[in-house]
Amino acid sequence: MAAKPIYRVVVHQQGEVWELYVREIFQSELWGFIEVEEFVFADAGRMVIDPATEKLERTFEGVTRSYLPLNAIVRIDEVEREGQLKAVKSDARVAEFPRPFPMPPRNE
Repeated sequence: MAAKPIYRVVVHQQGEVWELYVREIFQSELWGFIEVEEFVFADAGRMVIDPATEKLERTFEGVTRSYLPLNAIVRIDEVEREGQLKAVKSDARVAEFPRPFPMPPRNE
């Protein structure tokens, strides 16, 4: 039996870009959200400790399922193996898409 695929999910979250690794990803029943499950974390015995990685591990520790808004997802890739979780400050301005816009007044 083939191993379950691993997905790299890149998300824009409050001025940071997060790179997460999960084994399950699918369309949520909640409109406008993607569900991700089975978070994959790097080896606990690693020698180098990255504060951003530790932050994400603490954030998702004990989380079985997370609902990510579609407009926050930058990219989803299927990868062969997990990588290190990343949280990088983003100076770029990321606009929400689709962005709600007001309807023009009706001329009657």
